[in-house]
Amino acid sequence: MSYEKEQAHLRRLLEEVDSDLEDVDDEESDGEENIVEFQLSDTDTEQEAESDVEDLAGPAPKPSRVPTFLGKDGTVWKKHRPPQTVRTRKSNLVTHLPGPKTYAKNAKSIDDCWSLFFSNDILNLIVQYTNQHINSVKDKFARERSARETDLVEIKAVLGLLYLAGVLKSNRLNVDELWERDGSGIELFWLTMSKQRFLFLIRHLRFDDSTTRTERKVSDKLAPIRDVFTIFADNCQKSYTISEYATIDEKLEGFRGRCAFKQYIPSKPNKYGLKVFALVDAKTKYTLTLEPYVGLQPEGLYRKNNDPASIVLRLIAPISGSGRNVTCDNWFTSFNLIATLREKHNLTYVGTVRKNKKELPLEFVNTKTRPVASSMFGFQEGTTIVSYIPKKYKNVILASSMHHDDTIDPATGEKYKPEIITFYNGTKGGVDTVDELCSTYNVARNTRRWPMVLFYSIMNMAGINGQIIYMANNPNSNLVRRKFLKQLAVKLADEHLKRRSLTKNVPVAVRERRQEVAGTSADVPKGNPETPRVKKRCHLCTKDSKTRYFCKFCKKFLCLSHAEFGCPNCLRNVEEP
Repeated sequence: MSYEKEQAHLRRLLEEVDSDLEDVDDEESDGEENIVEFQLSDTDTEQEAESDVEDLAGPAPKPSRVPTFLGKDGTVWKKHRPPQTVRTRKSNLVTHLPGPKTYAKNAKSIDDCWSLFFSNDILNLIVQYTNQHINSVKDKFARERSARETDLVEIKAVLGLLYLAGVLKSNRLNVDELWERDGSGIELFWLTMSKQRFLFLIRHLRFDDSTTRTERKVSDKLAPIRDVFTIFADNCQKSYTISEYATIDEKLEGFRGRCAFKQYIPSKPNKYGLKVFALVDAKTKYTLTLEPYVGLQPEGLYRKNNDPASIVLRLIAPISGSGRNVTCDNWFTSFNLIATLREKHNLTYVGTVRKNKKELPLEFVNTKTRPVASSMFGFQEGTTIVSYIPKKYKNVILASSMHHDDTIDPATGEKYKPEIITFYNGTKGGVDTVDELCSTYNVARNTRRWPMVLFYSIMNMAGINGQIIYMANNPNSNLVRRKFLKQLAVKLADEHLKRRSLTKNVPVAVRERRQEVAGTSADVPKGNPETPRVKKRCHLCTKDSKTRYFCKFCKKFLCLSHAEFGCPNCLRNVEEP
């Protein structure tokens, strides 16, 4: 074959190969277009692919295919829920099981469970500083016994009587009526201690060193009760592990006396008082930690931020990283806080949102045209918001980092409430329920000293937490809270009652009743064990001389002026025939 023919043959072969390649490219491009259209409708990965193309070829003229809402500050919220994953999110994995901790597992009795919170550390501080204050004022009393020092047993008895008055709903009743002996009073009160002694101890109860208080108040407004309050909060944290749902809210302890940080909250039952922030188990109502609000502290160790986010971050410290959920109202809620809890503390958050938040889209705030029982959702990475219309001109907005879909709770019927709202309604009342439980059997008495208000508050919470520990350690028990507190009051007063039953200078009937209630043996006068308890006239006296002694041989009553005494040897010889 000549050179020219070979070149012509090669050109024909090359042309055939080129035509085959063009046919293959056409077929492959048709298949790729079909796949892209399918991904556009079903997945979000196509949007990422489009962004890659835009980076190479410039911005696309068409708008984004994913429908979104825009917040007032430009925050983007997707209208449709993100794709669901099968694996449980890390923030929903609870790492510590709820129940009593090792520190509290061996507490089986009522008083042992209560002592977990009111430990001897607290009681010894109270005894020490109360005696210090008594010694500083004892010169004002005419009789030394009217201002005698107290001890641990007597302080427990005082606390027991306070619990008993709360159980009987007599905490605000005048003490004169509590100590009545005409049948209208409460017997255990006057059997345990006198009215004057009870009032004296309540009046002089102290929780800090009064000689250094002025110095400490320079840097701490809570100085008069700081140590006792801190020990109690620590005892709550080391005794129990809460369930997976926690609630943070404030409670108001009623007080109208003089105090630099007294609050006025018209929506609360007491309206005036001391505000206390608390983290409570939404299921068991166990108070895990609490923080009193004292306003802006002076410069120093105790000065902290009082903005809502800082308060929440301090309260959640015991459960940080445990995978639990925190429920709060709109005073605490912010989107920065939600992100911080999720990213740094592995905690989810559910709470209502105020309508003035800049991250909210206008569609979630302006709801005049929306029908009743309608819901509108917005989604971000890790956060979901919902706007629900419960009735006309009413709009409820919630944010959640625990829920990631637009599920409607079927149990709500025609109200069509989202699951976020039903979950919030089920967990928002933890602190309010504790406040209600405290007020049911409240131990607080009228006082003008604000440290006593906080002390009564932790007494109430110790009663609630103690019963929760008791029921957890005694699963077969069905002891209700009223009976738990009543038995606790009796146990706290029991040791002092036994000690007082040995007192001689009281009427016989009172002593016998004390011994009967305390369970002690009858008191026998010193001397002959056969000495009768009654007094009769001496058979040798001409005057009416009463005596309790009698002759050992004839058993006739005999006063000491006619009795003859002898040593044991002589009396033994007289008895021998």
